[in-house]
Amino acid sequence: MPEILTAPLTVSFPFTRSLGPVQSAFLTGLRERTVLGVRTHDGRVLVPPVEYDPVTAEELRDLAEVAPTGTVTTWAWNPAPRPNQPLRTPFAWVLVRLDGADTALLHVLDAPGPHAVRTGMRVRIRWAPERTGAITDIGCFEPCDPHADDAAAGPRAAAPHDGVFADPVTGIVTPARLDYTYTPGRAQSRHLAALAERRITGERCPSCRKVHVPPRGACPACGVAATEQVEVGPHGTVTTFCVVNIKAKGAGIEVPYVYAHIALDGADLALHGRIGGIPYDQVRMGLRVEPVWSAEGRHPDHYRPTGEPDAAYDTYKELL
Repeated sequence: MPEILTAPLTVSFPFTRSLGPVQSAFLTGLRERTVLGVRTHDGRVLVPPVEYDPVTAEELRDLAEVAPTGTVTTWAWNPAPRPNQPLRTPFAWVLVRLDGADTALLHVLDAPGPHAVRTGMRVRIRWAPERTGAITDIGCFEPCDPHADDAAAGPRAAAPHDGVFADPVTGIVTPARLDYTYTPGRAQSRHLAALAERRITGERCPSCRKVHVPPRGACPACGVAATEQVEVGPHGTVTTFCVVNIKAKGAGIEVPYVYAHIALDGADLALHGRIGGIPYDQVRMGLRVEPVWSAEGRHPDHYRPTGEPDAAYDTYKELL
């Protein structure tokens, strides 16, 4: 039985967005230990605030301050926190309707166990020691004595607020990250095994007879299963390309460099790869290239010019 290949993969990037007046006031308020909602035209107070009424789509600007205490409307216990979650110890995900609000806010509750959590329990905000204008300025919620919190929490009704703060937060950067285990399947496993032998393979469709690289187990055009392996290349032709001027985090490649679509000889689908061994401004459509294998020899690190004459446009125009 062939070895089942797997590999851990991570996709991550910083997600940056600017804030309008409503979200800016909300996040700046959290920095100042103030929770703001927005009042709809029919009098409901939405927390967290939104810029448009979810029912009528009307623009909303009427801000209102709500209390830092509230009631759990529903919850779920998390026995094994993942990296970068709000608490390192087991906690409850909770929806909390803050006093003065008509909707619930999703956050976490610090509790000793699921036995200590129930729908309807009274909770209050535990503010983060250092606040920057983010939802994490609410460190978590914690249980509070329902008979002792009313005086300290202030009025239960939402109070009008102008949303004006010194040095308002105008944008946020949120790191997005996905960790998963990739299993390539039969077609790509055969392809990877061939790469380990410094061979590049594709699969021929039994219907249209086109050779696709890398193989996918089925023809992307006809949708029929493909099992016939075909060795292609190693030489190929640059069909299209782009010049990269932004250095990728953690990559040892100096900018600018060229990333190209390369039609390997014998293939009917262009793959992509980096072009090296030539100044970036000399890369061109029709350039003939060959692979330069990585140090461990398991895949091409980049492609370099072969020194052959450029390919005629008619030979690769169908692969653009």
